[in-house]
Amino acid sequence: MSSQISLETIGHLIPQKPYYLRTHDEVRMFEAAFDARLPIMLKGPTGCGKTRFVEYMSYQLKRPLITVACHEDLFASDLLGRYLLKKDETVWVDGPLTRAVRMGAICYMDEIVEARKDTTVVIHPLTDTRRTLSIDKKGETIQAHPDFMMVISYNPGYQSVLKDLKQSTRQRFISLEFNYPEASKETEIVAHEGDIDTEIASKLVLLAGKIRNIREHGLTEGASTRLLIFAAQLISRGIPVHDACRSAVCFPLTDDVRLQETLNDLIEDIF
Repeated sequence: MSSQISLETIGHLIPQKPYYLRTHDEVRMFEAAFDARLPIMLKGPTGCGKTRFVEYMSYQLKRPLITVACHEDLFASDLLGRYLLKKDETVWVDGPLTRAVRMGAICYMDEIVEARKDTTVVIHPLTDTRRTLSIDKKGETIQAHPDFMMVISYNPGYQSVLKDLKQSTRQRFISLEFNYPEASKETEIVAHEGDIDTEIASKLVLLAGKIRNIREHGLTEGASTRLLIFAAQLISRGIPVHDACRSAVCFPLTDDVRLQETLNDLIEDIF
């Protein structure tokens, strides 16, 4: 049994050190939270590096990582597990949360507000001094592995009456605020991840900065660092800069023709 657990754990380890640039004291805070067994909530806009940060910390702490992409059809059984028919017998199969609790993994629930409210309640006993997970279908209560850690993330920009975290959930976590990196660091990230020279990366970051400044004119989100990397990767493969920016940055941000024209004018001005 121990060898099986060991093999499963190895399968969830991050094999290579992810590229990540520290922006503030987030690494030290995460390490302290892990040492104190405190759950963490990451808040920040789409594509600003929250997921990469969790992968980086998983590698640094040498802990397996199990990621759950939350959505409105995510049921508690999807997290906990369910009985399945295999051959002629019914067997229990652990869900991702249960596996993480047993093996002492970092369980990362991405975009937690997208999950059903009755689903997120199952994590509550894991985020206080009990550190337990109850599986009603089996009549089992699991004590979390000493190294288990719960991490959730969400985008405050999408907050609404219907999509927000209840205070009963929020106040179970310490919170780390994320945003897009300062221009020099973002340029370094885009150049490295997109495999382009610093001059073009700097112009992409300048473009993103101007787009983020016109959010009040109809854009629900600014251009993310992720989109800049996409554009850079297209450029590094021979796609003309203007085409890469339109396909990787402008078109994903909006379907509004007038806004697209405005964004296209920005591209023309910068490049």
